[in-house]
Amino acid sequence: MAHTFHTTVRFAELDPYDHVNHARYLSYFESARVELLEEMGHGMGVMADNGCHIVLVTLTATFHLPARLHDRLTITTRVVDVGRTTTRWHQECHRGEDLVATLEVRAAFTALDGRPRRTPPGFADAAARHG
Repeated sequence: MAHTFHTTVRFAELDPYDHVNHARYLSYFESARVELLEEMGHGMGVMADNGCHIVLVTLTATFHLPARLHDRLTITTRVVDVGRTTTRWHQECHRGEDLVATLEVRAAFTALDGRPRRTPPGFADAAARHG
């Protein structure tokens, strides 16, 4: 089942056209992924305590409709695939029934020194519940 995250657009997040600035969507999506990791039991602190980080490798954003001041946005996040050292995620931002933006992410696990490492034990099972 997909993880759901809610946010409301604030004035400081707008561009000169009174739309949410494109870069702000990346923050919304990141907040949703971090919250999901916590829910999975693999939050940032837990992973660091276990000697690893999860870092973005690639992302592809698509913007469908503008979001505006005070819009209530819902971000859904699914872990699409868990490999030996990387994961793929699909995220959608909706305003009600309207699709506002999507994000495809590939992330890799690294040791604290930045070297690649295998996916942490239990991560794939926890992610499977959010696919």
